[in-house]
Amino acid sequence: MKGDTENSNRHQAQEIVRRLKQSGYEAYFVGGCVRDFILGNASSDYDIVTSALPDQVTALFSNTVSIGAKFGVIAVIVQGHPYEVATFRSDDIYEDGRHPSRVHFSSAKEDVFRRDFTINGLLMDPETREITDYVNGRTDIEGKIIRTIGDPDSRFNEDFLRMLRAIRFAANLDFVIEPATKEAIERNASKIRQISAERLREELGKILTRGGSRRGFEFMMQTGVLKEVLPEVDRLKGVEQPPRFHPEGDVWQHTLNMLERLPRDGETHENLCLAWGTLLHDIGKALTRSENENGVHFYGHVQKGEEIADDIMQRLRFSRAQRETVLNLIRQHMTFMNVQKMRPGRLKQFLRMPDFNLHLELHRLDCLASHGMLDNYEFCRDQLQSLSLDDLHPPRLLTGDDLISLGFTRGKILGDILRTLEDEQLEGRIKTTEEARNFVRANWKMDS
Repeated sequence: MKGDTENSNRHQAQEIVRRLKQSGYEAYFVGGCVRDFILGNASSDYDIVTSALPDQVTALFSNTVSIGAKFGVIAVIVQGHPYEVATFRSDDIYEDGRHPSRVHFSSAKEDVFRRDFTINGLLMDPETREITDYVNGRTDIEGKIIRTIGDPDSRFNEDFLRMLRAIRFAANLDFVIEPATKEAIERNASKIRQISAERLREELGKILTRGGSRRGFEFMMQTGVLKEVLPEVDRLKGVEQPPRFHPEGDVWQHTLNMLERLPRDGETHENLCLAWGTLLHDIGKALTRSENENGVHFYGHVQKGEEIADDIMQRLRFSRAQRETVLNLIRQHMTFMNVQKMRPGRLKQFLRMPDFNLHLELHRLDCLASHGMLDNYEFCRDQLQSLSLDDLHPPRLLTGDDLISLGFTRGKILGDILRTLEDEQLEGRIKTTEEARNFVRANWKMDS
């Protein structure tokens, strides 16, 4: 299905280019899709550049949306999918660290030289597959190098987010950052705080879910970007842990080990929540570490971690649903150490938690990144395989109406009784309707 979508997107983008060319305009694929083509990777996003002016593009296609006409960008909509078509341009100075003060429509070559990195500065004719390379981008792709087009300080001061994008490309593609480019990131790192929370969250999500997240966060630490964007994570370095449970080292090393094992399937809700839960699950340890004659302790680190994580996610404008899922992952991640001692009812309630698959996977990563013992993980997995849906969610033996017929009046007591009955069912102490009625009669006084 995914491959079919990618092929369809490429075909539709190619048709846009063909139509522009048939109408007498220059037109090319540009950026990531060309890079992916050279690397032999599939691409779902196709950006197009052309000599056609914005009003000429809108006149040529029936379904368009202006998403930046003053910057020469029009979205052409084909079967509900938008394709960005941008007019060749050069830019004046950038006054806000993101947008040029004014643009000039220009040539293909000038358009390439305003772009961020050499690996994204290639043009391709999708019909002939001929690639035009004004910036030695192909050489850098083959050498696995992230390098700015032109002076790195200038490129980063045009859009401060490019510093994080350089790190993201290096992480996702398993490339290295060229020394001058990396040094410029170090010099300008503090400016990234001027970027909007939404743009930062989006780039961080791509680092976490598209592969190479460990390298990405190592680059962020090395360049000083992490201290600016996520100072709470930066503080984890040097927070030593008990070797008995964490032979891998400090909390930072433990977190990196977990990041290294994350899936790289893209930014789905589940992948993002698992990734952020991984990054933040021990975030409270930096502020709760204590040491006495019995060793190192992190009393209250889960609760403190929830508070810190909530602050981070609100700062980065996460949705409420994502925030609640990640906070619950943090809240429950230490519960696994007790699963084999739980009463049957408590265990079933734990196993039927919303998003339990994410909780279980976070626990597996947590173990593999430290002591390597998976006994509690395997216990939970075995329990899930042996328990039926009715075991975890037993059919209700009595309803509220049944309780009223027994002599109870409407109110809070009905909910209390029904919850207690379910607990008894989960424990296996009540199995029939008659047993449920007898239990109620024995434990609650009915209204006269």
